[in-house]
Amino acid sequence: MTTPAVFALVLAAVFAVADWVAVARGRQRLEYFAKPATLAALIGVALLLDPADPTQRAWWVAALAFSLAGDVFLMLEGRFVAGLASFLVGHLAYIAGFWLGPVAGTGPVELAVALLVPGIAAAALGPRILAGARAHDARLTLPVANYLAVIGAMVGSALLTRQPLAIAGALLFFASDAMIGWRNFVERKTWQDLAIITTYHIGQALLVLSLVS
Repeated sequence: MTTPAVFALVLAAVFAVADWVAVARGRQRLEYFAKPATLAALIGVALLLDPADPTQRAWWVAALAFSLAGDVFLMLEGRFVAGLASFLVGHLAYIAGFWLGPVAGTGPVELAVALLVPGIAAAALGPRILAGARAHDARLTLPVANYLAVIGAMVGSALLTRQPLAIAGALLFFASDAMIGWRNFVERKTWQDLAIITTYHIGQALLVLSLVS
């Protein structure tokens, strides 16, 4: 890690904690600043660190940029589908980064095993989330189904790298998104908002840090 990258990471941590406090205390104005600022700082980390694979870094920056756009859309009223689409593209960028980097050359048996884990999770959570999305608005069924498939593929791709930081980051990102789906379409709990944002930020940070491994 370069010194500027460490500084950017500390800045991202400060913004993230500010966002967690804002979510916990319902301070919307602070959240509207701190949430996108966290992703902007993580983009800075990705750009400033010394990556093991510069091509993968480029895909990570694209994924973070689309995540930032998704954060902004989800903070706006009535822009859920736009936010979902932005994050979907972000996950596709992560998948591209994995497959053009450390996943390249993986055999069919490893691929099948890696896809089994997110497949089981999707089978356990997907039907309830999809049914809730359909009941909420039938037009959401296909976008939500596509999103579940893509994030599952992202987790499977991360598992194939055998890199602990990438795997942990992808799993936390998946957990965050699964909780969003459950909160929005199945059942809302008071603890979900804080759990969603903390797992999301830590997951994204770990994915960025996996660039140096």
